[in-house]
Amino acid sequence: MTYRAQVEDIRFIFDNVADLDQLRGTEKFAEASADLTDAVLEGMGKLCEEVIYPTLRNGDLTPAVLENGVVRTSPGFKKAFEAIAEGGWVAVSAPEAQGGMGLPLSLTTAFNEMMASANMALGLCPLLTQGQCEALEHHASEEIKSLYLPKLISGEWTGTMNLTEPGAGSDVGALKTKAEPNGDGTYAITGQKIFITWGDHDFGGNVCHLVLARLPDGVAGTKGISLFMVPKYIPDADGNPGPANDLKVVSLEHKMGIHGSPTAVMQFDGAKGWLVGEPHNGMAAMFTMMNNARLGVGAQGVGVAEAAYQQALDYAKERQQFGPIVNHADVRRMLLTMKADTFAARSIVMACAIALDMASATGTADWQARAAFLTPIAKAFATDTGIDVAEQGVQVHGGMGFIEETGAAQFSRDVRITAIYEGTNGIQAMDLVGRKMMDGGEAANVLIDEIEAHAEIARCTLPELAEPVWQACESLREAVEWLVTQTDMNTRFAGSVPFTRAFARVLGGHYHLKAAMVEGGEGARSKLARFYIRRLLPEHESLLAHAMAGADDLYAFSLDELEA
Repeated sequence: MTYRAQVEDIRFIFDNVADLDQLRGTEKFAEASADLTDAVLEGMGKLCEEVIYPTLRNGDLTPAVLENGVVRTSPGFKKAFEAIAEGGWVAVSAPEAQGGMGLPLSLTTAFNEMMASANMALGLCPLLTQGQCEALEHHASEEIKSLYLPKLISGEWTGTMNLTEPGAGSDVGALKTKAEPNGDGTYAITGQKIFITWGDHDFGGNVCHLVLARLPDGVAGTKGISLFMVPKYIPDADGNPGPANDLKVVSLEHKMGIHGSPTAVMQFDGAKGWLVGEPHNGMAAMFTMMNNARLGVGAQGVGVAEAAYQQALDYAKERQQFGPIVNHADVRRMLLTMKADTFAARSIVMACAIALDMASATGTADWQARAAFLTPIAKAFATDTGIDVAEQGVQVHGGMGFIEETGAAQFSRDVRITAIYEGTNGIQAMDLVGRKMMDGGEAANVLIDEIEAHAEIARCTLPELAEPVWQACESLREAVEWLVTQTDMNTRFAGSVPFTRAFARVLGGHYHLKAAMVEGGEGARSKLARFYIRRLLPEHESLLAHAMAGADDLYAFSLDELEA
């Protein structure tokens, strides 16, 4: 397989589906012209195709290892990361004053997708650094920002996020890591963190850990947690890495996939740290990083889906079984499902990125509400799509998909983590029907109104596609109205996952309809829209029935009956 970066599809979505042009009407992004955007996308695509993609199999077959306390990365990873850094691609949305390009997050999201297609394990390193830059920009002191941000943005240093502990996963408030004042404005951080992505490497420079810990006067739960910058090497007055800090990599996890990404167990033994943000307000700062990462993870789902589709299509065209298997009806069904869902997921992710950009550029409550509402949908649906498409890719390969040499299985193994980290997709769904619908469904209904309004326009030229999308909106609106009347949150939570997928299904129908409208109903995108709207969109009906079924039947079983 030769990976082809989807520059043209991303450009099409920016221009015709998610409307990147509205960013250019803001003061913050006025210079992000179409020509600049095109040049940036082309540069990203070339790097991912020519430099990053060739390292993909190396990461799977020759994983990162821990040798005598030193993490050795997979062959080619260091050179590829250096190319990312030298091109200024690590954090293109970071402020120009700190060495970034000041470009929209939407373009960073496009790059994260392409990196995930080319090599998701390697792409995680800059993804974590991007999130750390975002957290520092919003919450750190000027002293910390001036020291760390230029180094992180340039790729000279890399960043991590340290939340999870052996006894504190989703329940972050149960963490036991302690922070004791040293008396000089710094703190001694002691504790163990697990599942730390890119916790160490052999790229050189410094590894900068953002660590959640509790001060001596911190109350129990999340309200007593603070955030600290804990570098691998303590910088001197000029910002050069000095003596090693009191932290180490205990081990690297042996994972199902992304073998090239060193996932570390980190031990902090009185390591020197600096407070980021206000005491006991660490979760606010960490959530800034996590929300950035959730969109990035959604982009990863799309990226792996794209790569898995490309490989499956290439194989289907070559594999002979009574002629090329690409001509078999069921193979066509799988390939078109993969392609249609990837477009829907990509559109949702890019629409979310643009909403975040508009919220940043305008500061208006409407854009902030839209971005917040779309984030859990983008993360959950895009990663579910990545998993589904990669699994179907294995199926297209038949028996050869089960053989590791083809590489089809790697996509399935690599992408599986995306539905788990940065908040499982179940947690995303609960957030959607919980916090994100505490407005009485206002943000949801604004989106539904827009989709219906567009479907009304489309009825004039493409009634056979517009009508199902309009009807799906009405069903979705009824579900929203039902959910917001449920005062027992467990009733909402019981149907949160199918509701989230149903909303994504309708958004996908909307974006496919917009693509068909651009073509006037004739062309490849219109054919794909017909496939999606006729065959995949109807899934929303059963999903909404599930969403409104309540929670009683889930708890009707005793534990003995579950075991029987």
